[in-house]
Amino acid sequence: MPDQAAIYCVAAEWLVQPDHVETVRRLLLEAAAAVRQHEPGNLVYTAHQSADEPARFFIYEQYVDQAAQIAHRAAPHFQDLVLGQIVPLLAERKTTFYRLLLA
Repeated sequence: MPDQAAIYCVAAEWLVQPDHVETVRRLLLEAAAAVRQHEPGNLVYTAHQSADEPARFFIYEQYVDQAAQIAHRAAPHFQDLVLGQIVPLLAERKTTFYRLLLA
C-alpha cells in the first residue's frame, strides 16, 4: 500500500483539432493500456471523452509519488504515443498537478 500522503495526481485537459478526434481517442486508449501494464508506480489512469464536445478529453492519473509520475513522463510509450503522436494533434493542452489531501 502506497504512502497516501505521497500520492501525486495529474489532471490533463485536451482539446483535439477537429479532424483528429478519432485518432487521438485510439492513441489515448493505447497509451492508457500501456501505462497500466508497464508502470508499477501508476495507481489510476482514466481517460474521458466529453459527451457534449467530443473533441475534448480529460485524463486523470494517480501515482504512488512524484518520482513515479516523472518516470511516467520518461516512459517510451509516453514519449512515443503522447508526446510524439497525440500532442501534435491538439489545439489546446492543460496539465495540472495535485497532491492528495488527507483528513
